[in-house]
Amino acid sequence: MATSFPDGFLWGASTAAYQIEGAVTEDGRGPSIWDTFSHLPGRILGDENGDIACDHYHRWPQDVALMSELGVSAYRLSTAWSRILPEGRGQPNGKGLEFYDRLVDAIMATDIEPWICLYHWDLPQALEDRGGWQNRDVASWFADYAHLTVRRLGDRVKHWATFNEPNVASVKGYCDGEHAPGIHGRMTALKAIHVMNLAHGLGVEAMRSDRADLLISNIYNFHPREPASEREEDETAALMLDALWNRSFPDPQIHGRYPEPLALEMEQLVQSGDLDIIKRKPDYFAINHYTRSRVRHDPDHPFHVGVVPPSPGTPVTEMGWEIAPEAFRSVMIEAKERYSGDLPMYILENGAAFPDRVEADDRIRDGQRIAYLRDYLGAVLDAISAGVPVRGYFVWSLLDNFEWTLGYSRRFGLVYVDYRTLDRRRKDSFHFFADLARGAALERE
Repeated sequence: MATSFPDGFLWGASTAAYQIEGAVTEDGRGPSIWDTFSHLPGRILGDENGDIACDHYHRWPQDVALMSELGVSAYRLSTAWSRILPEGRGQPNGKGLEFYDRLVDAIMATDIEPWICLYHWDLPQALEDRGGWQNRDVASWFADYAHLTVRRLGDRVKHWATFNEPNVASVKGYCDGEHAPGIHGRMTALKAIHVMNLAHGLGVEAMRSDRADLLISNIYNFHPREPASEREEDETAALMLDALWNRSFPDPQIHGRYPEPLALEMEQLVQSGDLDIIKRKPDYFAINHYTRSRVRHDPDHPFHVGVVPPSPGTPVTEMGWEIAPEAFRSVMIEAKERYSGDLPMYILENGAAFPDRVEADDRIRDGQRIAYLRDYLGAVLDAISAGVPVRGYFVWSLLDNFEWTLGYSRRFGLVYVDYRTLDRRRKDSFHFFADLARGAALERE
């Protein structure tokens, strides 16, 4: 059983703009769909929002120092589209670009490599007002945004991703209605999927037109879906949710086709040449993973799918997500076989929420998170032993942050954030991860 990671293995941490930056009305930033959505009564637990979040916009020097202390060699951030282009298109915001200039330079000054994701769910509200991801024009405006951002930062940033988890943005935002912009429907979801895929293809083309030396990918969330029973309707639901969640983006982007059983419905949205635009060979393969689910037939859902909670006694995180490191190993092996081949693979998000608390001695003993990370990193080692070229692992997340519809009630960070004072405190898991980043072997049971 392997306990040491390969030489040159990349240790990193990830965050997202809306979840940490705050300063939502400062220095010319325009509103995003999450600004609008989070201010709708009853949409977010406790009616909380990302107006301040972790105040990273002002406290980034402190956060960069924490990254350096953590010992990571890479940091994946997302840029906020509406901070760079307040209207989503047209005149760029100089102060927004300057913020990312300063941040990238500061990260690099500590010998940490910045990795940038262009879209982590925060569409400018001005574009949502024009139809959002239902409007094909948004794909072209995304390409303009990608080109502008690369032109400004591409001389220093080499690793880029167009989208983080576009499946979550499309399914939760335009199908289930649980995330911004809160739309519920079947055709709205399919339109969002196709327009996001177009945006990816046009974005890659625009980025490469400016700099041919960039390494570009998309970040896929893979979440194994198993039928909750042997009933045919549950097996059909599991196949549908697998196509919708796991395959509706990598299949067209890598293989040039939509997966069954969605392909027939997607035909009405696909115009001549679309799939040629969408299919773009990535330079690396990026995965996010957290759990697996059991799927049942649900007649009330737009795609007739529902998820069954884990059985009583099953180990879960505070999110209610099953802890199943063996599923993570399977995800990596299947991704290599189905999509990535010999491409270098990076885990760009993996982590867990647990009920952390500051104890009397000011220490945060998050042993559950350490156990989770140990088990899931063990799965990475097992996948490497099975021939999967995993080259790096980015923990989610550097900081506790705004956890979307759950507000500030769930903590994923290695660093504890006191949301009253915005003080940062290192958890025990911070020191555990720092040891690994500096070359320590992984202790496995």
